[in-house]
Amino acid sequence: MESIKTLKLTKKYKDTIAVDRLDLTVKRGELFALLGINGAGKTTTIKMLCGLTRPTDGDALILGKSVLSEMVEIKRLIGVSPQETAVALGLTVKENLELICGINKMPLEKATELCNTFGLNGVFGKKAGKLSGGFQRRLSIAMSLINEPEILFLDEPTLGLDVIARSELWDTIRSLKGKVTVILTTHYMEEAEALSDRIGIMKSGRLLTIGTADELKQKAEAEKFEDAFVKIVKGDIS
Repeated sequence: MESIKTLKLTKKYKDTIAVDRLDLTVKRGELFALLGINGAGKTTTIKMLCGLTRPTDGDALILGKSVLSEMVEIKRLIGVSPQETAVALGLTVKENLELICGINKMPLEKATELCNTFGLNGVFGKKAGKLSGGFQRRLSIAMSLINEPEILFLDEPTLGLDVIARSELWDTIRSLKGKVTVILTTHYMEEAEALSDRIGIMKSGRLLTIGTADELKQKAEAEKFEDAFVKIVKGDIS
């Protein structure tokens, strides 16, 4: 079974079509990057898959369950780390993790386990608001994994981080590959190329193409992935 399968998934806002009959399949255990310029429809797609907005038409299956009729069950299977770092700044790292453990009825030992996994031991008792951006993002991702999801959505996970913090977070994301299905949105082309098994490129609500970074470079006859992305989005390919 695929982790995600969209079936003519569509979202309209008045006269604007944000996502236009999207057909997309994401395999179990893969890290899939969804790319596009602003307004491409990737964020709206993620919102529909996470149950934050309802499709206008079509459907999507999350581990075989419909986003139209089985969203309660789906939410038990997914984790979301949004672009806006979703941590309680006035609580410590420990308190943030234990709070989410309580909400998800998970043992508090899960907080310690995730601290070990994400290298948060040194800041376990520190308030989240005093952490660097990189540590806040690590904490946010750790919190999204408390419920042991089968699918994890990462929306712009390294936005605004310096090069060292970004590199460290890349290592964290790589460690998840094969354990959970990861859907990544990013504006950093090198990030998508370095981390992803496959990449989908959207424009104006439609999926233009899909493939590995090497396949997309070959398709666009470009040596650099960023150049391939630009050519594909502009339609400058044969």
